[in-house]
Amino acid sequence: MKVWHRVEPIGIIDIGSNSIRLCVYDIAHRVPVPLFNEKGVCALGRGLGSSGRLNPEGVLAARAVVGRFVALCRAMEVERLDILATAAVRDAEDGGDFVADLEQRHGVRIKVLSGGQEAKMAASGVLCGSPDADGIVADLGGGSLELVTVQGGKSGRHVTMPLGLLRLSEASGEDRGRAGEIVESRLSGISWLEEGRGRNLYAVGGAWRALARICIAQTHHPLTVLDNFSLDAKEALSLLDLVSAQSRKSLDKVPGLSRKRLPGLPLAALILERVTRAIEPSRLVFSIYGMREGQFFRRLPERMRAEDPLLSVCRRMAANNSRFPEHGDEVLAWMAPLFPNETAHAARLRHAACIVSDIFWNEHPDYRAEQAFLRILRLPFMGVAHDDRAAIAFTIYCRYQGAEDSPAVARAIQLLDEDSLRRCRAVGQALRLAHTLSGGAPNLLRQTRLVAEQRYLVLEMPSENPAFVLDLDRAFDRLARSLGCEALLARRIS
Repeated sequence: MKVWHRVEPIGIIDIGSNSIRLCVYDIAHRVPVPLFNEKGVCALGRGLGSSGRLNPEGVLAARAVVGRFVALCRAMEVERLDILATAAVRDAEDGGDFVADLEQRHGVRIKVLSGGQEAKMAASGVLCGSPDADGIVADLGGGSLELVTVQGGKSGRHVTMPLGLLRLSEASGEDRGRAGEIVESRLSGISWLEEGRGRNLYAVGGAWRALARICIAQTHHPLTVLDNFSLDAKEALSLLDLVSAQSRKSLDKVPGLSRKRLPGLPLAALILERVTRAIEPSRLVFSIYGMREGQFFRRLPERMRAEDPLLSVCRRMAANNSRFPEHGDEVLAWMAPLFPNETAHAARLRHAACIVSDIFWNEHPDYRAEQAFLRILRLPFMGVAHDDRAAIAFTIYCRYQGAEDSPAVARAIQLLDEDSLRRCRAVGQALRLAHTLSGGAPNLLRQTRLVAEQRYLVLEMPSENPAFVLDLDRAFDRLARSLGCEALLARRIS
């Protein structure tokens, strides 16, 4: 009987200028997968620029929302509750009174982040999903815009500006030309933006995630997953110019957009367009990870922060769904002789595919290949570029002998070039042979050996072990052909 272990949840309440959100995460794992996620729109920062105070209606709404969230966390028995307040509370003259009132009402502690802390936490969120992020993180909220450099797994220079959607809309009188002038004026005073030239610009925040949906629709991109969707900077500028000039009626036709986001999208596009022009990155990358995930990441033990997020996700899936989770690493080592000159990047993707190669064993055989492909392709959390996501999914699809004329598959693998497709087929066929040979059970593959000898692929198996008395001709032949071998041999060893 399976023994269920209690998760170790932490709750994070983010009191923003426009919305308040609660995320509850299981901190026993490296990747921030929300156990619970809910948002309340309170618009605390509405009118702050003119009055210097929080929106009175928003304060009333915030009391109710925070009260609900605290009660939910207590009912969920979270190990720790972190409540963070950002730009609106930080800048309002009555922000301190607002915090004191909430703390007294609900018996909690609230941390008001400085602009620098908010920027660095957003950077930590991006690094949580993409440890190799290199460039500048831009985090847009309702009250502020934060910019911070990232490189080598660390954040660097940072700045916070009152250019959030609510603040900029009020300051510009909702005049697009005036808004552009304000943004350009603020950005022109930041001397270090040139550090982002030719690197990546990481866009963080709900409004910019909504823009990603529009860009995906406009470019007919094969994947609708938002995380790590990226565009060449020149293409991004063209799309952002288009979106910033659109009417609400036009934007309303884009599938998947929240109607509450629509009014602010043209302004959000304008801000991102100006930031992109000022930095001159090579690519614009949209990230689903931001400040809350940064706080989660900082709560992890150092050993967990050092884990590869992609492999961590895969191991978690294997632990929950594979028949023999430890088999993945054995398969990885077994097929290594077939790929002697692979890059570290290619090895990482192969490792991920090996780990998840058996998690779909209980799907209906008629649909197993396509279910596996779509599940991996559409996971909301992986921390990899879209072409890498497609490569892992297609590898597993080949492992299950899926037909390549499937419309869903054919569309997604447009992201892969011919060399990548050939490699995915080869790894997929090697996975199929490994599971056919071993039945998925551990400790059998290490008794065999694959050897590539010039034009020949050789499989060595012990002659005395009855576990290896089976017909492998078809699976072995497919693997050899995927590797470009003209002939193959199988021999027994004593």
